[in-house]
Amino acid sequence: MSRIVLRDLTKSFGELPVVDPLSLSVQAGEFVSIIGPSGCGKTTLVRVIAGLEPATSGDVEVDGAPPRHARANKRVAMVPQQPGLLPWRTVRANARLLLDVNRAANPTDAVAPEALLDEVGLSGFLDRFPHELSGGMQQRVALVRALALHAPLLVMDEPFAALDEITRAEMRVLLNRLVEGKHVTVLFVTHSIAEAVALSDRVLVSSPRPASIIADIAIDLHRPRPTDVEDHPRFVELCANVRHALHRGMAL
Repeated sequence: MSRIVLRDLTKSFGELPVVDPLSLSVQAGEFVSIIGPSGCGKTTLVRVIAGLEPATSGDVEVDGAPPRHARANKRVAMVPQQPGLLPWRTVRANARLLLDVNRAANPTDAVAPEALLDEVGLSGFLDRFPHELSGGMQQRVALVRALALHAPLLVMDEPFAALDEITRAEMRVLLNRLVEGKHVTVLFVTHSIAEAVALSDRVLVSSPRPASIIADIAIDLHRPRPTDVEDHPRFVELCANVRHALHRGMAL
């Protein structure tokens, strides 16, 4: 499991500040969503944590070391907004992609992607190519590709944003089932209040750019999350809390 610590982190692109001095910690095994207005710096923040962007100043630690160390040792996996499947590789081969790159760094507890593909309902599509899949099926392959690495830190940048609402709701249920009890730390960027509350242990609300965390809302819904969690009165109440925090942030 991965613990994340940020101390006075800032990120700028030239003269453009994107992340204000920001300090926070994420405990190992937590599912934490980051929600905020478009362009506020959410994606940049998680890319810094994942070791894909350098911080401008401050400290970032993943398991007590810089993020680049976690990436070099395959201790962080990322699911981007678009599936990013290679068109010439089959479903099975795309799901194995992270395992096939730098095999010497594969963790000993990496998971056979075929078992995960079966778990997400794609066992009958192992030899199909991406163009033969729906958008939801492609995103399932991208999720399996990340989970097969068995990295203790999973970073997800609006992975369901391009899906229709029915498929998106199905993916929320699927993701909860795949990560609950697996001791994986998840950072999840989203614009959807319902998505953040349905999935998370905590929801961090960002201000408009430059990003700063203006609310840290504990999601006290029981786990494992039931498939009808969004019908519960407490779910509705928590969504309202997140929505009000977003509105307060926009008014600052």
